[in-house]
Amino acid sequence: MTEILILTAAAPLLAGLLWFEKKESARGLLLTKPFLSLLFIAAALTGPESDPTYFGLILAGLICCLAGDVCLIFFFSRPLFLAGLVSFLTGHLLYTVAFFLKAPPGISTWIVGVCTIAVSGAVFVWLRPHLGKMRIPVVAYMVIITAMVIGAASLLKDDHAALPGRALAFAGAVLFYVSDIFVARHRFVAKAYVNRLVGLPFYYAAQFLIAFSIRFV
Repeated sequence: MTEILILTAAAPLLAGLLWFEKKESARGLLLTKPFLSLLFIAAALTGPESDPTYFGLILAGLICCLAGDVCLIFFFSRPLFLAGLVSFLTGHLLYTVAFFLKAPPGISTWIVGVCTIAVSGAVFVWLRPHLGKMRIPVVAYMVIITAMVIGAASLLKDDHAALPGRALAFAGAVLFYVSDIFVARHRFVAKAYVNRLVGLPFYYAAQFLIAFSIRFV
């Protein structure tokens, strides 16, 4: 029941957020984005937790992402964009630690890892001509988010955790990865509304999936 209420509240906020993104209204974003992000923290706090360590790390990661969301409202500011990048990098790192602490890597993890690294390499080649002085921060970010997906793959193959939690965490990690590609495209390659229209729903779906995984992992 709590999950339904949270997602019901999230839907109009996401619609409003997409509208204000189209209008490029910073005021509108401030009225929607922080509250929408608070809901994925509420999703983590209002349900049962099966592992206190996993819960603590995921919650800390969600809080870092909330900070990143606020910073990226002002994406036109390079210092705030960097602050947002650091916040999200920290959040990804916390998620990665949470996933690997629950399940060490196995053969399937390395298979997913090779595929994810290949995709990340291709994305970097695509972005490289546009990065300028942001190359090192972006590379660091890509390394961490790639590790996060690999960590989620490690958790997915762990039979000691409930399947719904493992599936939620892995799906969330993959959606987060894809959403960040759209963030990078918007920031470095082509500023276009389609980046927000696709990337933001993927991003919030990812965060809610990861937050809800706490109930099962």
